[in-house]
This record gives sequence, C-alpha cells and structure tokens, in this order.
Amino acid sequence: MVFGTPELERRPILEHGSSRTGRWLRERRVRLALWVAVVEGVLIVFGVIPRVPAILVAVGLIALYLTVGRRLASYTGRQASWIAAASQAFVALIPVLVIVIGTLAVIAVGLIAVVALVVLFGDRR
Repeated sequence: MVFGTPELERRPILEHGSSRTGRWLRERRVRLALWVAVVEGVLIVFGVIPRVPAILVAVGLIALYLTVGRRLASYTGRQASWIAAASQAFVALIPVLVIVIGTLAVIAVGLIAVVALVVLFGDRR
C-alpha cells in the first residue's frame, strides 16, 4: 500500500521564507536572464548601448550579487539579483561568441579555398 494521497504528491514543496513572486522568478530565472541578455546584446551590437559602460555595469552587477545579493533577506530580491547577475554574465559572453564564430567562419573559408585549389590544380585538361 502506498502512503499519502495523490493531491499531496502533486503539491510543490515551499521553501521557508519564500514568496509567491520569488517562487515565480525562481521557476523562470534562467529564461528571464537569457531574454534580458539577448535584448541587451542586440542593443550593444547595434551601438545603442556603448560596450565599455555595458561591461562595467556587468562587472558591477555580478560583484553586487556575489557580495550582497546572495545574502538578501528578501527571497524575491535574491532571485532578482541572481537574474541580473546571470544576464550580465551571458552578455559578457557575447564578445567571446563573436570571436569564436568569426574564427570558425575564417577557418571554413580557408578550408573551402584549399579544396577549391586542390580541385583546380587536380584538373589537368
């Protein structure tokens, strides 16, 4: 015989000190951080937001989360500070991704050129 009722098994366990808004943020925090990063990344790429101030804000928000955000008394505040820090970390990865993708594109063009040269020099007609 299985103990407990199906209703009890389906109910989520609430964390002590959490709030409805905090739980909502926690469930969606990665998605929210990614969307903030995408929007901010697009604004940076198109020059709406200058790069250097964006990097300084990113470093500041990440440092703020590491020093203060994790110890906030408010559950909602902790989740919001995590989302802010994670989105800034994702934004900081955008230049790295641009460099990696650009390098891969140059390598691909080089390989195509090598294949084209092999085919051209291999044609003896």
